[in-house]
Amino acid sequence: MEDNIAKAKKKPVHVVTIGGGSGQYALLSGLKHLKGIRISAIVSMMDSGGSTGRLRDELGTLPPGDILKCVLALSPHQETARFIFQKRFTKDRRLKGHNAGNMLLTMLSRYTGSFPAGVQALAEILDVRGEILPVTIDQATLVAELTDGSRIYGESAIDTPRGHQRETIRDVFLVPHHSDAITVYPPVLKAIADADLIILGPGDLFTSIIPNLIVPGLREKLGAVSAPIYHVVNIMTKFGETNHFQACDFISTIEGFTGRKISGAIVNTRRPEDRLLNLYRKQKADFVDVGFPDTGCEVILEDLLETSGDVIRHDSEKLAGLISRIIFGDPSHD
Repeated sequence: MEDNIAKAKKKPVHVVTIGGGSGQYALLSGLKHLKGIRISAIVSMMDSGGSTGRLRDELGTLPPGDILKCVLALSPHQETARFIFQKRFTKDRRLKGHNAGNMLLTMLSRYTGSFPAGVQALAEILDVRGEILPVTIDQATLVAELTDGSRIYGESAIDTPRGHQRETIRDVFLVPHHSDAITVYPPVLKAIADADLIILGPGDLFTSIIPNLIVPGLREKLGAVSAPIYHVVNIMTKFGETNHFQACDFISTIEGFTGRKISGAIVNTRRPEDRLLNLYRKQKADFVDVGFPDTGCEVILEDLLETSGDVIRHDSEKLAGLISRIIFGDPSHD
């Protein structure tokens, strides 16, 4: 990390994040406070559960949920906006179960005539710092092929295994809804081409991170750029996706989908307390051990743990501080 990324730059360092869900929310919540960087968040468009899934199915819109999380994370009004936009309707029959943010983003998209324009309008309302880009504006379903040859259709079904036993995921692919093919949203390619640092994750490996990497055109662009790629390894495994994974398994899986070696892996070293681990074991989730990662990439080991509310996650401030050191090499830089 001594040869830092910002050393020879006289303009803000362009940081591109790729992911979705609560993991990208945690990452962006910390990054927005760093000075001397500009942020582009590339977001998965495969969410199919809850309010997001209903809006996609009923109105034929792109799923707003993961995009909304990124908008909230990059807003200086994060806590107030989160309280209002995550509030769910309870009285009206059609609105019941939807949250206010998903509905607003959907209506903005329909009024402006495009999903990216709706995202930009919502970002303007909330004074968002950085740009938020859907990885594709083509509607598609995520499909997982398991080791027994069976297939599961839809991010929500993949994300929540049924029963006590399920084969692990062997491969994932996308099925387009209304066209012969899926294409990457062009501004995404521009953001990657201009990137000084690319960060993958944290987040569910096969339902939040990899769905971005399998959009045609993105993997090829990652292979063509020289910007370093860092992967933030998850703190806990996920039943049906990453059973018994160690850090090296996350790294090798990511590299299989990027088509290139990653520059570094960021791995949490602090174990949650046994009480919390026992709660997660009921969901068949285990702590991700470092193991012996003979990966050929830099492995950065650090305490990145946050457990408020009995939820095991990355600490936004700790993660942003570590990334600041990767970029600037100066622990005092903020």
